[in-house]
Amino acid sequence: MHTTTRRSRRPGTRRDETASGWLFTAPMLILLAVFLVIPVLMALWVSFSDWAGRGSPFSSDVHFVGFRNYQALLAGGGLAEQDFGTALRNNAWYVVLVVPLQTAVSLFLAMLVNRAILRGRGMFRTAFYFPSVTSSVAMTVLWLFLFSASGAVNKVLSWVGINGPNWFNDSTGIIHNVLAALGISHGPEFLTGSGFLGVSWWGWLSGPSVAMSAFILMAVFTTSGTFMLLFIAALQNLGGDITEAAIMDGTNGWQRFWHVTLPQLRPTLFTVLTLGLIGCWQVFDQVYAGTEGAPGKTTLTPAYLSYTTAFNNQQWGQGAAIAFILFVIIVVFTVFQRWILRERKVSKRHIRLYQGNKDPRE
Repeated sequence: MHTTTRRSRRPGTRRDETASGWLFTAPMLILLAVFLVIPVLMALWVSFSDWAGRGSPFSSDVHFVGFRNYQALLAGGGLAEQDFGTALRNNAWYVVLVVPLQTAVSLFLAMLVNRAILRGRGMFRTAFYFPSVTSSVAMTVLWLFLFSASGAVNKVLSWVGINGPNWFNDSTGIIHNVLAALGISHGPEFLTGSGFLGVSWWGWLSGPSVAMSAFILMAVFTTSGTFMLLFIAALQNLGGDITEAAIMDGTNGWQRFWHVTLPQLRPTLFTVLTLGLIGCWQVFDQVYAGTEGAPGKTTLTPAYLSYTTAFNNQQWGQGAAIAFILFVIIVVFTVFQRWILRERKVSKRHIRLYQGNKDPRE
């Protein structure tokens, strides 16, 4: 009898717990709706409208224009398409170089400061992490001084006989500079005669400009400390049994890292790569405080172009469209990255190979 009564109360208890859960989460849900969901939906509407930035975007004077703003950016054939293509080209090279470099550097630093034999590990962790908590605007100003024509970087390069460039005033691409040093100053016709988004394929293959390469170095310097902490936390949670077994099997340090440690860091590696990818596609403050897209728009990024298009040129529809195209790019790259780093089942061929090499006495 007692058991029946207790069971009959369970549905009501669960309803009370559900109501309490919604009650406690309601303030945060309301804040997210007011300051995140509703603004995003409003921006999405603006990207499909001709709103001029005055009055309400839902007034009768604002009209639905379909995909006209997106068409101007992706197939308009004008300055808007060329600027968007240039910004994508710049940011793509930024992502290609920054994400692998900052991941590798942060993992190296984590492996270094996680060693038990290292003295003063706390001091090193603080020193490596300190640039990550410094204001990005302050770091940009510092970088402008360091990489000026007469700055400390060029001074150090002069000690080894290298005449450093005028970093933030040099719009030439790194790859084009290397090819020019090899005697190749013009690309083939199939690269220079056609292109994508108003930029020739030869322009897409120019590499980051000298000015953008300075921002790439700054990004690696300022973000590696944050991702280092994530890797340290993951390394400290790894069990030592597998590593000890690998040592007993006669593996060297590199083999243990590549076949034992790194596979166990897959979830953390995915997190670091995802956060790095999102952050790299949203580069804004460095460009805003540093070069404003100069020289020759070679440091222009989609995030900064969205800002200038909307707030400076008063083309709010195109500015919002750039933001949502950037959102789609980030989602696509994140899904692709998750697919690459997914857990793979052991193939039947490898299972048969393992069983064939297994000791028959076992």
